[in-house]
Amino acid sequence: MSKTTADSAAETPRADSSADDQDLGAAGSQLSTAPVERAMPGSFGGNRVPGPTGWLVWTGREVLGWARWFWRQLTSMRVALMLLFLLSLGAVPGSLIPQSGTDALKVSEFQDAHKTLGPIYQKLGLFHVYGSAWFGAIYVLLFVSLIGCIIPRTWQFVGQLRGRPPGAPKRLDKLPAYATWRTAAEPEQVREVALATLRKRRFRAHIAGDAVAAEKGYLRETGNLLFHLALIVMLIAFAWGQLFKSEGDKLVVEGDGFSNTLTQYDDFKSGNLFSDDDLVPFSFNLKNFVGTYERTGPNRGTPRTYQADITYSLGAYGKAEKHTIKVNEPLEIGDSKVYLVSHGYAPVVTVRDGKGNVVFHQAVPMLPIDSNVTSQGAIKVLDGYKNAQGVAEQLGFAALFVPTYAKGSGTMFSQYPGLDYPVLNVTGYHGDLGVNSGIPQNVYQLDTKNLKQFKTAKGAIIKSQLLPGETMKLPNGAGSITFDKQVKEWAGFQVVQQPGTTWALAGALTAIVGLAGSLFIQRRRVWVRARTGDGGVTVVEMAGLGRSESAKLPEELGDLAALVHDRAPTKTDDDPTSDDDPKTPASDADTHDSDSGVEPPVPAEGAEK
Repeated sequence: MSKTTADSAAETPRADSSADDQDLGAAGSQLSTAPVERAMPGSFGGNRVPGPTGWLVWTGREVLGWARWFWRQLTSMRVALMLLFLLSLGAVPGSLIPQSGTDALKVSEFQDAHKTLGPIYQKLGLFHVYGSAWFGAIYVLLFVSLIGCIIPRTWQFVGQLRGRPPGAPKRLDKLPAYATWRTAAEPEQVREVALATLRKRRFRAHIAGDAVAAEKGYLRETGNLLFHLALIVMLIAFAWGQLFKSEGDKLVVEGDGFSNTLTQYDDFKSGNLFSDDDLVPFSFNLKNFVGTYERTGPNRGTPRTYQADITYSLGAYGKAEKHTIKVNEPLEIGDSKVYLVSHGYAPVVTVRDGKGNVVFHQAVPMLPIDSNVTSQGAIKVLDGYKNAQGVAEQLGFAALFVPTYAKGSGTMFSQYPGLDYPVLNVTGYHGDLGVNSGIPQNVYQLDTKNLKQFKTAKGAIIKSQLLPGETMKLPNGAGSITFDKQVKEWAGFQVVQQPGTTWALAGALTAIVGLAGSLFIQRRRVWVRARTGDGGVTVVEMAGLGRSESAKLPEELGDLAALVHDRAPTKTDDDPTSDDDPKTPASDADTHDSDSGVEPPVPAEGAEK
């Protein structure tokens, strides 16, 4: 038995098939808008006419033909999937290899540690994957491929929506799902019943000749197109976000503030098309940071409360408003989001010269080096200090801070992240800090290249572990450093401005919905033919055809056949009233089931099969 599926646009009949089979192609056509795959072409130029003119014409036809072939290949679904796979594969080194746009220091360390791989990676653009030429080429080709694939499929699908389901083929019994019976009802009555039944089941149906043609499942193609349109929206949103994004980090001590300008950031990076004017004009002050931690149990030291209380204002004259920023609960101001990303301590330190004059007094942020907030930093006295001889110098102190010191251990490692027993360890230097050399340096590290360490008369290094309120004296009347009885806390904020995220999210959700529709909705067609057979009895035939073989199609056809059969029941030979009432079962029921397993319609009550 010949079978028809919807995977091909038209099915070519075999040489030994009858002429009746040839119309199955039209009945099963356009069940999908997928483009027809084409084989590798030969020469497009055809016969070449002698002479320069013939050569030009032949060359033009050849170039145009190959260009069309290349375009068909680029816009095919197979190539689109290959490009999508290459795009995913290309993003792998961006996750495994340090990226210069994210952490230039790690890139430099990688190049120093890998003298052979470093130059190779640099030439391949693996240190800036998302800005490399090859990644951009894949991105653009995928974008063009999706657009070139969607536009013709959309127009084709619109044409299908505006049209009507094709008429029934001559041999319905050759379709995958089939049922038939004979009834005393008139053919017109059967067709009207079938039309009403199919429309009630949300089929698009109409009467075509002696049959009712119906189709359902257009949402499958709608979902397919939605999925690809959503991919385009996501690609545009991601590209837009990468080109116009900005991301900056700022450490703010309690009591200090931040204004959203480039000069205020500790670290800042942005997209290629980003400008300073794109920054949202806002400012905020860190009033208080609250951090509490588990005291006992296996989760000891785990944060319980982690939040920053701020006041912010939009614009130069905006009204100040209070807000609390928590982890994963950022402050949203216009297109910017302010995230709370880190926390630490800033002990308040006072430095005096040999005459007792205060030359430095402020909270010094320390950077954590472990989960218990053992922290290190640098105290730098840049101006205003003179040594015992009256010579202007700069002072530097390498500092190590622990919020909870382990008594008796002798090690500067914190036992708990809370401020239970704070201790500040300092080692002093004097000389030139190098801040006036024009070379950038880390404010949290001390460059001791041009510094001399303070030592006693016997050559011992001067360092001390200070409790709050304690002071370390510098030798030879050089001054002192005091750990004040105050430890402030600081919070690290990340200000992110990335347009297109809403569109990317909408595209992702739409893609999921479209993919679900294209996978779980089956597009199928049903035909109901009713015509007068031998003896004036109406022969009813029902058949279904789906885009792919499915066990649900015969089941659905059986349900539809049962509904039509209820109003046009099987004619039997045992009912004497059948000649007078065409709606009463009369004679000779004939049912047939195809290979698909459709159950024949159940006869009316009291009728014999």
